[in-house]
Amino acid sequence: MSASDLKKPSETNWTRVDALNDEEIDTSDIPPLDEAFFADAKLRVPEKVSITVNIDADVLEWFRAQGGEYQQRINAALRIYAEAHKEHRR
Repeated sequence: MSASDLKKPSETNWTRVDALNDEEIDTSDIPPLDEAFFADAKLRVPEKVSITVNIDADVLEWFRAQGGEYQQRINAALRIYAEAHKEHRR
């Protein structure tokens, strides 16, 4: 995927996707999670560190207004940003 691909609008019909129930979702291309899969599976939990960071009050309030677990959403937003900018590392 190129950077120009990321700027194109999605062609996904999200209204239709949101309206699907579990029985209507085609999962035929997903391999079964059988004993062989779990025999080789490894649990990978990212290391967490506690830091103090200054965030604009309005940004923090927006995350808090989204409901509980706002710190996890801030972490997810930072991860998305970091992943998108990996190639620009100094």
